[in-house]
Amino acid sequence: MSTAAPEPKANMGRPAPRLDARLKVTGEARYPSDMPFGNLAHAVLVTSTIARGRLTGIETGVARAVPGVLEIFTAESTTSLKHLDYVPGGGGPSTSVQELGPQIAHDGQIIAMVVAETLEAAREAAHAVRPSYARENPSATFGSDGVTEEPAGKEFPKAGDAEAALASADVTIEAEYGTPTQHHNAIELFTTTCLWDGDRLTIHEPSQFVYGLKNAVAKRLDMDPAKVRVVSPFVGGAFGAKAQMTPRTALVAFAAKALGRPVKLVASRDQGFTIATYRAETRHRIKLGARRDGKIVAYTHEGREVTSRPDAYKVAGVADTVRLYDFGTVATKVSVVHADRNTPGFMRSPPVVPYVYALESAVDELAVKLGMDPVELRRINDVTKDTVSGKAWSSRSLMTCYDEAAAAFGWSKRSPAPGSMRDGDWLIGWGCATACYPTHLGATAARVRLLPSGEVRVQVAAHDIGTGAYTVIGQQAAERLGVPLAAVSVDLGDSELPPGPVAGGSNTTASVCSAVIMACDAIREKLLRAASTANDGPLAGRAPGELSFTDGRAVASDGAAESVTDVMKRLGTAALEEYAEYLPPGVPRDSMRQVYGGKAVLTGGPHGDKIMYALGAEFVEVRIHARTREVRVPRAVGAFAGGRIMNPRTAHSQLMGGMIWGIGSALHEATEIDPREARYINDDIAEYLIPVNADVPSIEVIMVPEEDAEVNPAGVKGLGELANVGTAAAIANAVYHATGKRIRDLPIRIEDLLA
Repeated sequence: MSTAAPEPKANMGRPAPRLDARLKVTGEARYPSDMPFGNLAHAVLVTSTIARGRLTGIETGVARAVPGVLEIFTAESTTSLKHLDYVPGGGGPSTSVQELGPQIAHDGQIIAMVVAETLEAAREAAHAVRPSYARENPSATFGSDGVTEEPAGKEFPKAGDAEAALASADVTIEAEYGTPTQHHNAIELFTTTCLWDGDRLTIHEPSQFVYGLKNAVAKRLDMDPAKVRVVSPFVGGAFGAKAQMTPRTALVAFAAKALGRPVKLVASRDQGFTIATYRAETRHRIKLGARRDGKIVAYTHEGREVTSRPDAYKVAGVADTVRLYDFGTVATKVSVVHADRNTPGFMRSPPVVPYVYALESAVDELAVKLGMDPVELRRINDVTKDTVSGKAWSSRSLMTCYDEAAAAFGWSKRSPAPGSMRDGDWLIGWGCATACYPTHLGATAARVRLLPSGEVRVQVAAHDIGTGAYTVIGQQAAERLGVPLAAVSVDLGDSELPPGPVAGGSNTTASVCSAVIMACDAIREKLLRAASTANDGPLAGRAPGELSFTDGRAVASDGAAESVTDVMKRLGTAALEEYAEYLPPGVPRDSMRQVYGGKAVLTGGPHGDKIMYALGAEFVEVRIHARTREVRVPRAVGAFAGGRIMNPRTAHSQLMGGMIWGIGSALHEATEIDPREARYINDDIAEYLIPVNADVPSIEVIMVPEEDAEVNPAGVKGLGELANVGTAAAIANAVYHATGKRIRDLPIRIEDLLA
């Protein structure tokens, strides 16, 4: 596998090593799961073994007799916990199923929690708890008896008369596609440790939004949010599952208060499948109509998504797919199907992964029917203005991405006929697809402090979920203040710090770096003004605009300079500190108050005056054994344009990891469901399949330089959720090219190709 980080190009920062690299490789990085505490009690959850019905009783006598058991918390003993309304998105409760019974809404629902002196005792007692149920037949998924369906909203993107345009089109295709349930399965499990100091609560939990968790827990416990602190300096994987408050957190806090000592819960891997969120399964019906020359004249897309019985969670990715090409006319709608399942939630690239998979597969089918190269079809329909709103794009480099990726891949050597490329017993298929992700921006605050020594400290309650946020935020401060990166320290993941955005929607770098720029510029202005207005300094009389910062000095164009230390002495201050709030265009002025209150405030993408998206083009080669139908992906190439790349090294890692995830999405990943019991079957990482190194021989990442001064002060569009969007469709298209067999439901397995 190619892993070397590329050298920086225009509009890219330095490929600096991560600030937290040493901590992580030496094991010194403290994740919430690792925090040590004295007098710690251990909690283990008891979860439902039915998916629908009522809890008629719960026998705890044997469990309480286990040596070391301190308490068993049930619905009867937790009635003081306040029920909160379900709110999709970062910050609120992940589900409206918050009580421990008696109503059972899904398999694996929390019905009790055992707390003991040791983890072993708590686990033994949890297995000794004996619930009894009045079971009802559950509804598991699409087509199950008892599911209900409703529109996912009142309005979805529409432009012109798509049905009339389809009726008059020279060439049409109509197809249905499906994507499965998928679970996050991060390395760090869903853990929570709570401790009280008088009436003040501290929570150590892996979180993508510490302010959201802080406020939601305070509401559930009916206490002042100012007395709740959430600490999460590192997160061992999240992918959307740790952006909201799950029912476990307030339960652990409640237990810690009742017992008067710290309590730690580590949910088991299989419990993580049901106590948190997941990617919902989806179904899609797409129609495309085109002229003979390839110009698309109509696009209709009907999406259906599974959700829980009580909650109408949806992603409705048609809001993004309608922006990809110049479709002429558009008609879309989305429905949600309520089943007896836990509530789904955001999972990496939530709206676009399933919806773009369906669209990009349909575009390939249209190219085949037209007898046209799939890249050329996309070129013909490249867009300059949004079909639905008529808005212009802030910048759009899609075809540049296709050109660079196609050249690197060798696409011109492709023989277009299905089954025409072969190497011995292996059928060879080449496919491509578009990747896209909206540029999200969040209301953010940051505090920057500069010392005379040139040391800089940046503080913001943003999060590093493994993406390198510490490093890129530090780089932005170093660049703006003209100091080496080694002189910058960054504090993240603590609700005592100025509020940052939810770590979702690929908005962290764009949002936080924009706030850091504002704070640093305020410091620069004070320093440069002091340097230029001095009576006897080396820069006296210079206009502040003539000066710049480098190597800890204010420098004029003729080389005259003064150190930051001397300038600060002139100011008579031991340190300069600035607090800045970044509010993206169109975000209300009171948004920072909302963020302080635990609400994620995001904008961007199709909203605002311009259409703002990061884009990419992905090419894959598949090899399918002619007799066994074994599928291999020996190589993949992706080219991506995401505005300014702050750090090519961390960006390369994100993009490469996204493409690997896309391979898993296409060929491996699916949560299997027992249709009779509405129960997840493969709820562990032994049977939940993901790609390993042997499945990924070669990944080539190309970062296309792109300047966009309109998206935000940092010029960043976001990359973390981009690269896994197009891979599955590219693989499905390559499978068709190799075999002539179109597989429309993911994942693609051997058995799908044997028939």
